Parts: sequence; structure tokens; C-alpha cells
Amino acid sequence: MLSARTLIDRDGIRIADVACRHARGRGGTAEETRGHAIVFVRRGCFVRKVRGLETLLDPTAAFCINPAEEERYDHPHAGGDVTLPRGPLHTSPALDLEHRLLLARARRGRDPHELVERAILLAETALGGSEPRRTASGRPTTARARRALVAGARELLAADPDRSLPDLARALAVSPHHLSRVFHSATGHTISRHRMRLRTRRALEHLGVAPYEARERADLFRRENVRALEDMLPVFGDETRRLSAAKAGREQLEKQFTREKEALDRTHGGWAAEPEIGEERLPADASSDVG
Repeated sequence: MLSARTLIDRDGIRIADVACRHARGRGGTAEETRGHAIVFVRRGCFVRKVRGLETLLDPTAAFCINPAEEERYDHPHAGGDVTLPRGPLHTSPALDLEHRLLLARARRGRDPHELVERAILLAETALGGSEPRRTASGRPTTARARRALVAGARELLAADPDRSLPDLARALAVSPHHLSRVFHSATGHTISRHRMRLRTRRALEHLGVAPYEARERADLFRRENVRALEDMLPVFGDETRRLSAAKAGREQLEKQFTREKEALDRTHGGWAAEPEIGEERLPADASSDVG
């Protein structure tokens, strides 16, 4: 029995978690495929038969599906569209890990833009192992062209950080995987990471907090959370002591929140703002004229 759970379906990219519970033996009637797909095997072993060719597949391999092909899966154990390779794609340990990380992120509901970009890069890496010339075709060849491509992407994202990778690629007349690769090579980070940084800068602008201040506060709370977890781990099996440690950690965070609020009030002119040196605080009912 085959079951598939769609984790994300947008911008022409669909990520699905597929599980097969078929009993040992010959598969059922051959079925016609409907679209393109790259399938990464996580566990088990099976034989795929398509166009008279039988291929044994296990977690060290991936395979491609093309539309309008009749395929059948056996289990030895308990129009102008681009044609993907019909043979198995050998997956390296790094590629296998990347596909598992992508699936884990999708299950946790991570940023859809990040998932789409990672899926495109995963597919390119898998296909590049068997047909590198195909995946390399269309890539900007000169440094000037690559700089112009990155600048164009940054300009579009600055105007609208929510533009997807396929949408950016269409606007810049380049394939999504080329755009992602070139962008990462030039900037040192992915487009989804760049998009996140733009959103963070915008949020900080609204809050009136300098980036370095936000980073320091985030690091402080991270250390507090790690400390609380370290206190809970030794007593994890004792519910009473575990709840006591969790309560102590929560109280510590509440105190830290209070201290941070007071610091922000003083720094950014809240109700508890302290006067600058040489400045006198006016009474609450005092008024002043300017000019």
C-alpha cells in the first residue's frame, strides 16, 4: 500500500513524504506516471520496472520519474518537456543527509521559501552527478554577468522580500537553481537567508533597536535557555524535580525580560527614560515653548 503526504506544494515545487507498505512479491498492475519527479529512497529495497528495464533501488540511490511512462514496483523484501535520466542516480552520503534534512524541515513547517530553494538545489545536485553538462547549461559565464544577476536579485528582494525564487528567476531570465548557486557564491549565503535578513532589518527598524543590540539580547536569552535545559536534563526522569527546574528557569527568564524592558525604556526614551548628563527632568505638568 502506497501513501503520500504533501508537505509543501508551491512555486512549481512539490515535496512529499511517501511510504510504501506493500507485501513482499511482485507489484500490482503497471500504472502510468503523470509528471516529473526525483525520488530519494530513505529505507528498504525494491525493484522498479519501466520500459522493460528493471532497476534495484535502495537508500544509496535516487531515481527520476517522467510523465506518460508505465512503471511497476516489485518488492524482494518484507511534449517538449525535458526528459530526466531513466537510470538510477547514485546518492552520496552528503546528498542523502541533505534530503533527510529537507524532509525534517518541511515536517516542522519551516519557511516555505527556504524549502523551495533547498529542494531546487537538492534536485540540481542529484542530477548534476549523472549529467553535469545539462545542469551547467545556461549558467552565467562571466563575472560581470554573475554580478549583474546578483544585483538584480537583491534589487527585487529589497522592493519585495516575499518574492519567491522561481518568481525572481523568471524576472531575471535565468533558471532558479542557477540563480541560487550564483547568489550563494557571490554573497556567501542563500537567497532565503538574504530574505530573512531583510525581514529582520525591517523589523528592527520598526522596533528602533540597532542590529548589534538585538543580537546581544538574542544571545543572552539563548544562554539562559541552554542553562535551563542543562538544569533539567539530570532530573529528566524525576517529574517533580523536572517541573521544579522548569519553574526556576521560567522565573529566571521573567526576571531577565523585566531587566531588558527596563534597559530598553532607559535607552530608547520610554516612560522610565533617564535624563542625559547635563539635562534636567521637567515636572510632569511643565510645558515648554520652542522657538
